[in-house]
Formats: sequence, C-alpha cells, structure tokens
Amino acid sequence: MKEFGQHLTIDASQCNRKKLTDQSFVYDILNKLPGKVGMTKMTLPYVVKWLDPGATVEGISGFVTIAESHISIHTFPEKDYVFMDVFSCRNFDVNKAFELLTKVFEAKKFTKKVVKRGIDFPRSHPEHIYLKA
Repeated sequence: MKEFGQHLTIDASQCNRKKLTDQSFVYDILNKLPGKVGMTKMTLPYVVKWLDPGATVEGISGFVTIAESHISIHTFPEKDYVFMDVFSCRNFDVNKAFELLTKVFEAKKFTKKVVKRGIDFPRSHPEHIYLKA
C-alpha cells in the first residue's frame, strides 16, 4: 500500500426510520463494527441525539476512535438518510464494511466512495505496524 490509508464514505437513503432515530442502535453498530472489520477500538463510542435546524425529528451522530483512525455515523431520519465514514491507516475489507453498514440500516439506495488518503504521506519507518496486512 503506497497511500496512508483508505477512507470509505457511504451516503445511504430510503433507510429504516426507526433505526435512524435509535441512539442505542447506533451505539451498538459503532461498538461492534471495529471488531468485525479487523480494527482496534480505542474508546467507547460517543453518540448523541441532535435536532438539525428545521427538522422535527432528532437524528443521531456517533463516532468511535480506533487505533487506525475513526468510524462515524450521522442520521437524518426525516429524510430517511444516513452518512457513514470509515477511515483507516490499515487496509480493511471495504466491501464487508459497506455491506454491514448498508444492511443494518436497511438502505435501499446508496453511494459508496473509497478515497486513498495520504498518497504523499512521508514514511520514516516503512515497516510501520499498521501497514502490515
């Protein structure tokens, strides 16, 4: 891998609205996903309810710090929409993470993008632990 890491972004719509409003559900996803895709959770997830300006239904925003970087989820229940990011400085199964995240919210429509981050990131130690697959 020549880049620093992969950044998976998912825009998912036509989701299960009940799941988009369930703070415990989002917490559980963020708590379990790192282990399911071979990442190392450093903290417990931080998940809050948030009423977006102009909205009448609270959405959920959540974040978990992993040794490899982070995973985040932001829901917009009134639009049946969720934004999700998985950024890691170590290779991970992007397709597995994508499938898990879109299935849990029962998304009927989605956009997946994978960005290679840090193409020119200077490496002083090529055998850096996170580069080993």
